[in-house]
Amino acid sequence: MSENIRKRGNIWYYDMMIDGVRYKGTTKTTEKALAEKIASTIKTDILRQKHDLPTKVNYNDKFFSELWEEYLKSQLSGAKNQERKIFAAKNFLPLFGNKSIKSVSKAEIENYQLKRKLEIMAMPKNTGKRESEIAFRSVNIETGTIRHFFNFCIERGYLDKNPCSGIKKLNELSRLKTLSNEDMQKLINGATNKLTRDLISFLIYTGCRKGEALNLKWDDVDLQNNIIAIKGTKNKSDRHIPISKPLKELLIGIEKKQDSFLYVFNNNEARIKDFRCSFHTACRNAGLKDLRIHDLRHVFASKMVMGGTSLYITGELLGHRTTQMTKRYSHLVPETLKKAVDDVFK
Repeated sequence: MSENIRKRGNIWYYDMMIDGVRYKGTTKTTEKALAEKIASTIKTDILRQKHDLPTKVNYNDKFFSELWEEYLKSQLSGAKNQERKIFAAKNFLPLFGNKSIKSVSKAEIENYQLKRKLEIMAMPKNTGKRESEIAFRSVNIETGTIRHFFNFCIERGYLDKNPCSGIKKLNELSRLKTLSNEDMQKLINGATNKLTRDLISFLIYTGCRKGEALNLKWDDVDLQNNIIAIKGTKNKSDRHIPISKPLKELLIGIEKKQDSFLYVFNNNEARIKDFRCSFHTACRNAGLKDLRIHDLRHVFASKMVMGGTSLYITGELLGHRTTQMTKRYSHLVPETLKKAVDDVFK
């Protein structure tokens, strides 16, 4: 078995004998050192095929873990978003990390999805429950992250087709917790400081997301015309929320500095990063379990729909991109209609 390279014009060519068979062709390079490496790689690939060894390596392929790092750096929506993706990857990165992205198949991702589904069903809190009673949100976040990653690979030209195409989400139970007026007041009173009380009340009165409340500046609050401008939302579009009477009293009660560009909710004029700890303290003091800050958005939506507000207007106030998102509250509409009939025929 022999091999050599020779130059014709500016291009180097390989010429080798393997098991009595001659192989020759161009290395497509003018550099001798590179041509020698290419010839050696070609010989290795031929030997792999002849002796039925594992599939040859395509050196233009990229490994999953290599592109994952590139993908994370490309996410410009903030460190918190990166943290969520890193957390979602803790289960699938050990499985796919050392594989070429072109070798990851749809079947492998479906098997991963099934494996994670069975793991969640086996958790103590889910033992004995029917599948329809278990939320698989974490699995959907993981497969959604994989799908988004492969879309990134396609955009960068590393891949032609997304292997996640056609993979459906698992059952994801809607979390639509709401509170009675009594529990709302217990929660507000359970806060140990004015700032937390104000934030909880604001979220209940507006249906804002936590980030929207924490990013709100006095410049976006028009107390004269009773309107709040929510800018830079999750859906990349501004929306406006009318200021109700209790909300106006709340805002008037917050000390406003001279600078209109200061945050409404601040700590010594600095933006508040989070208030989960103080919120959980308020929940504990109020005797409310399994309540999250985002649930206050559902409280607002439920109050609006139960009060007779249409799903369309409720969706506009919440800043929903599609009517489908607001339809989650449609089960409350029959109760509203019944109340309207009962009020007429007393």
